[in-house]
Amino acid sequence: MPYLYQDSKPRPAAHPGGARGTHSSGKGYEELKQECLRRGVLFEDSDFPACNSSLFFSENPPIPFVWKRPGDIVKDPKFILGGATRTDICQGDLGDCWLLAAIASLTLNEKILARVVPLDQNFGPDYAGIFHFQFWQHNEWLDVVIDDRLPTFKGRLVFLHSAELNEFWSALLEKAYAKLNGSYESLKGGSTIEAMEDFTGGIGEMYDVKAAPDNFYKILEKALKRCSMVGCSIDTSSAAESEARTPFGLVKGHAYSVTGIEEVSYRGRQVQLIRIRNPWGQVEWNGPWSDNSPEWRSVSPSEQRRLAQAAQDDGEFWMKFEDFKVHFDKVEICNLTPDALEDSTAHKWEVTIHQGSWVRGATAGGCRNFLETFWTNPQIKLHLTEKDDGQDDCTFIAALMQKGRRKLKKLGAEMLTIGYSIYESPGRDEHLGKDFFRYHPSKARSKTYINLREVSHRFKLPPGDYILIPTTFEPHQEADFCLRIFSEKKAITEDLDENVAIDLPEPLHPTPSSQETEEEKQFRALFEQISGKDMEISAEELEYVLNAVLKKTKNIKFKNLSLISCRNIISLLDTNGNGKLEFSEFKVFWEKMKKWISIFLQFDFDKSGSMSSYELRGALKAAGYQLNNYLLQLIVLRYSDEQFQIEFDDFLNCLIRLENASRVFQALSAKNKEFINLNIGK
Repeated sequence: MPYLYQDSKPRPAAHPGGARGTHSSGKGYEELKQECLRRGVLFEDSDFPACNSSLFFSENPPIPFVWKRPGDIVKDPKFILGGATRTDICQGDLGDCWLLAAIASLTLNEKILARVVPLDQNFGPDYAGIFHFQFWQHNEWLDVVIDDRLPTFKGRLVFLHSAELNEFWSALLEKAYAKLNGSYESLKGGSTIEAMEDFTGGIGEMYDVKAAPDNFYKILEKALKRCSMVGCSIDTSSAAESEARTPFGLVKGHAYSVTGIEEVSYRGRQVQLIRIRNPWGQVEWNGPWSDNSPEWRSVSPSEQRRLAQAAQDDGEFWMKFEDFKVHFDKVEICNLTPDALEDSTAHKWEVTIHQGSWVRGATAGGCRNFLETFWTNPQIKLHLTEKDDGQDDCTFIAALMQKGRRKLKKLGAEMLTIGYSIYESPGRDEHLGKDFFRYHPSKARSKTYINLREVSHRFKLPPGDYILIPTTFEPHQEADFCLRIFSEKKAITEDLDENVAIDLPEPLHPTPSSQETEEEKQFRALFEQISGKDMEISAEELEYVLNAVLKKTKNIKFKNLSLISCRNIISLLDTNGNGKLEFSEFKVFWEKMKKWISIFLQFDFDKSGSMSSYELRGALKAAGYQLNNYLLQLIVLRYSDEQFQIEFDDFLNCLIRLENASRVFQALSAKNKEFINLNIGK
């Protein structure tokens, strides 16, 4: 599918108060609800119908699902019963434990929960079978409306459900998230941090537990106190190990929530504990400090009450922090605002957002391993001007997110492997070329290239100007992306690919016949032979003349020019509007043509008669045109072939159209200037 460059000017972070409605009718939740109440009907969502396409895209349902409303499942359905808690999240027959772990963390913060799950919804007198939820997507809050028909089998919910059979907020939240991503099947497999960010608009950071800093306990303690969402998991060494249980009751390749961290007095000393929750609602750690372990007998009842310790098979358990570091491998923290976790001082961070695209043949250059195309990736300049308080460096987080890949699963799309590099700026406000990256190493880069939705990392760099290059690992891979820069002090970002400039030489004037070169005399003879005494030729005749001349040029290897090209040439130079080209006009064009041939040969590196579309930016700049990514991508889509090659005939057409467009632009600019001057004069 074609990805077109999106405006990547820096934008402020989005706020949830202005969530945008997403229903195809253009109506919001309240309007749809009131409409149903007036008509006395229950809402049916045509955007996410109760059918198999909303469930699966790659297979038919393994069992005959029946879509039922909560009132058809239980007698007295409730939206929320006794408050939304982490025990309301029990996994069904869908591999979305990553989502459930995030929902469990969501329940720990009432304010955030109320944003995602508006609490003024119920099955009371104004019930209309419609509910809504709000999610963050790529710097925008969306309001997702659903009906309350849920997939069931033998009268019970198939997917996410509450331990209380008549409570439905969690099942409806899962349905809304499935709608956001295209289907329930699209939720299979993922990273907890992905859902955490969609619930908060926050920024994720990932820790390798085995290589975590010495103050890791304090980092987690501080994160939970600040209501950050925290998840953890155990790595697998093969696909066969996915969801395999260890002898200690833990599950490999499974997403858990971290719901608490405390120190407890045990036999005269303080022991660090961490509380974990399995979204299955069962299967728990059976080692020291597990629900029924003997350690609890030495803890006072008041301490147990403080820790809400209860020996229930609810999927939640305590374990010693040292054991946690032994048995778990990864921790994901979603900071609601990216406050620094290294010290005890809270910081207000500045946020800027860039939206963009990697487009095959134009801006999908791949990582630095592919030098020939790496330089064509989008380039964003970062100005770090203010040092952190009491420090010599500037701290910032760069978070690169690929957009919409989960929703595109049904079309065969997978998460791409992404990352970024950061270079010191050479001081030029223009797109950097291949030679710069050939001779200059990166100053910093993302920790790894990985096939996650988002790659983020925290950096400390001296004040100065830097160039950040977001890329896929392999070239020619297309996707939209969102780049977020969080900085402790004000940082200025700008896109180096936004400028459009035209720098053409002064129009040429034909030489008098008495001063014609030998080449021009040969053209005159050929013109007279073809056109007759009027010395004007049609597009068909021009095609013959140019191809006859170009065939004799030894250093040019390309196919014949097309009739369309010759018609475009005449439209560019025909001053009297008769659809023909006079010899004087042809002489002006031929001087342009020689320059364009020289430029084409300069960028046709293998002398094959075509040049790589990735070289088009440089070739157009040599011809006097500096284009932004959007225009460049449109031109590549129009003129390159499936192998990202551009032949001379297409290159010629491109330049003719650009020159025509520049003339129109200059004429309009002159008229506008005249209009402004006239009005100022008044």
